[in-house]
Amino acid sequence: MAPGASPATVKIGIIGGTGLDDSEILEGRTEKYVDTPFGKPSDALILGKIKNVDCILLARHGRQHSIMPSEVNYRANIWALKEEGCTHVIVTTACGSLREEIRPGDIVIIDQFIDRTTKRPQTFYDGTSPCARGVCHIPAADPFCPKTRQVLLENAKKLGLRCHSKGTMVTIEGPRFSSRAESFMFRAWGADVINMTTVPEAVLAKEAGICYASIALATDYDCWKENEEEGETYYIFLTLLEDFSKWKCAYLLIDYLVWQ
Repeated sequence: MAPGASPATVKIGIIGGTGLDDSEILEGRTEKYVDTPFGKPSDALILGKIKNVDCILLARHGRQHSIMPSEVNYRANIWALKEEGCTHVIVTTACGSLREEIRPGDIVIIDQFIDRTTKRPQTFYDGTSPCARGVCHIPAADPFCPKTRQVLLENAKKLGLRCHSKGTMVTIEGPRFSSRAESFMFRAWGADVINMTTVPEAVLAKEAGICYASIALATDYDCWKENEEEGETYYIFLTLLEDFSKWKCAYLLIDYLVWQ
């Protein structure tokens, strides 16, 4: 929990990734459609409570999964959650594993990223909105909230989940998967997992002053592991279905978080 925050002031935004945006985790759900200076968010905000703590769920790709990673309005998503008073944002993301020890179905509480995106706005302060004037240079040495990460990690252990305490996420532009040469290059760079959404989401949350942490679920080995199917869509979603109970547990981490 951020310094100075208390259970009475915490409001948690939950950004759900591919197949991981189940609104059933919220009690007393209502929908709210909003607009922002940067356009509309990916979908309606789903307002509700977990253990009497206000939470907001937002499907990153839309509830019909109709928005590809390059086209997600990351600025509108983060701005909308900030405007609704969210102090923390916890996100879920499916990812490929770049390490033998990170097996499909494992959870990684990532602590670093490598940005390989090419065409996404990464700041609110680009002169396109009068709501964000000037220039903003934010530090990005530690892009994820360490206290929130620690709480997630501790409770993952309590729940008996196979969880890795840190990891570097390389975010590619997509929508294609990596070539084998790229996959080996990312491994050589020290990346542990790979996805298409952490950047600019984490950067914008930091710019907005929101405590941000990510729960990454490895769905497959990236194509560096040559005896595995390369980016096989069927395999990815089969793994997600098999590990859906783990994601139910991952959402329970949020339940624990609000009482820390």
